[in-house]
Amino acid sequence: MRTSLEFLRPSHTVPVTRWRAASRWRTRPSTFAILLVGLWLFGTGEAMLVASTLGNAPWTVLSQGLSSRFPISIGVATFLVSVTVLLLWIPLRERPGLGTISNAVVIALSLQVMVTVLPTPGNVVVRLLMVLGGIVVIGIGSGLYLTTNLGPGPRDGWMTGIHLRTGWPISAVRLGIEATVLVIGWLLGGTVGIGTVLFALLIGPSVGYGLKAAGALGGATGEVLEDEHPELEA
Repeated sequence: MRTSLEFLRPSHTVPVTRWRAASRWRTRPSTFAILLVGLWLFGTGEAMLVASTLGNAPWTVLSQGLSSRFPISIGVATFLVSVTVLLLWIPLRERPGLGTISNAVVIALSLQVMVTVLPTPGNVVVRLLMVLGGIVVIGIGSGLYLTTNLGPGPRDGWMTGIHLRTGWPISAVRLGIEATVLVIGWLLGGTVGIGTVLFALLIGPSVGYGLKAAGALGGATGEVLEDEHPELEA
């Protein structure tokens, strides 16, 4: 019974998989491929929320708002937001990695490509299922890319950098950043709705189960201490 219950619990730490890179900048082709698949899935999940038209994740609300105000696509807006956030790493003295740069490029590309491919269903039930499916896909993608150990994404690195430099609780930093981004994106014209609420409620467990699945797939030999990935505490 205890083993069964343990299996049902999401992971709150990053499992050490066989593909885990020893360095943020040096990796095997197989690990880099897993990183790219994870990031592409992440962008695909974000695109599913956009296609549902029921509300986006906070950062995508901002990107969509920017794309509605300026002559740029949502993918380009996502990339420019990532670059801007990376510049905010400089005073925090955060260290990027191959995964950090790949995150900025691949998620923006995936989001742009998949938004043009995915249909927008008329049935609200199908649209809700698209939202839930998108959150699941984001969780799986997160589990894959986080276990490569190639560096945090621009947003996670900014969040953890503020946490480490100020001592503020990571949950408070995350809430403050995402609430601010959400409000700005909404004022610019980004879509906020039930999909946004569902994302906020379910993304934590989804990433947790994504990490558990990645650990099982990657023959996990242990877990990274939570202090090494404080973004998972939120």
